[in-house]
Amino acid sequence: MSQLDVAARTALVVIAHHRTDSLTAHTARRTVAQLETAGYVVDLLDLHAEGFDPRMNVADQPDWGDREKPYSDEVRAHMRRVLDADVVVAVFPVYWQSVPALLKGWIDRVWNYGFAYGRSKPRLAGKRMLWLGLAGATSDDPVTEGMQALLETNLSEGIAYYCGFSHSSVALLPDAEERPQRLDAEGNLLVGAAVAGAEREAQYAEFDRRAGKAVEGFLAAEPVAA
Repeated sequence: MSQLDVAARTALVVIAHHRTDSLTAHTARRTVAQLETAGYVVDLLDLHAEGFDPRMNVADQPDWGDREKPYSDEVRAHMRRVLDADVVVAVFPVYWQSVPALLKGWIDRVWNYGFAYGRSKPRLAGKRMLWLGLAGATSDDPVTEGMQALLETNLSEGIAYYCGFSHSSVALLPDAEERPQRLDAEGNLLVGAAVAGAEREAQYAEFDRRAGKAVEGFLAAEPVAA
């Protein structure tokens, strides 16, 4: 692949969090920097900062009798941003073993019938998707295995592949809370002491390393042009 080909690659990074000082936002910013270093032109979509309304409305409700339905101006602008990207990366906190309502609503309204699915030749065919989910569970908590499997089924199989993406990967990033938490055998939430000082710095440095490794692995899996 030539340098020109590398420079022409584009990525859409979607942040689904309401706070700019969150670990989610921090991870998204580092992901943008990593993609830019890899040669991507990045479009950063902060759903909350841009005031995206995740609630479905009449204008954006799918019309099964008309796959050419124009939809709202807001949604069409978001559709264009998805079309312009070779790679889409969603960065989000895991809520109830799924994505937050903000991200789910963006998918509901934007990845619509006639655009993301409902065509014999998908418009999003050939694009690649990475889901970066931040979880409060600790890395040694048995719940993370089931969480990973559930997210892969829901996000990769149920959404990305259904919409024609050529590749979809889910990277679950546990240990996102400064106070370790897990359930005991009786369902009681056990919350540990907050880490501080050098221990906290080491914990978040390790978190950043794992997040970066997930992005690196996703990019390494990119098919090389003949």
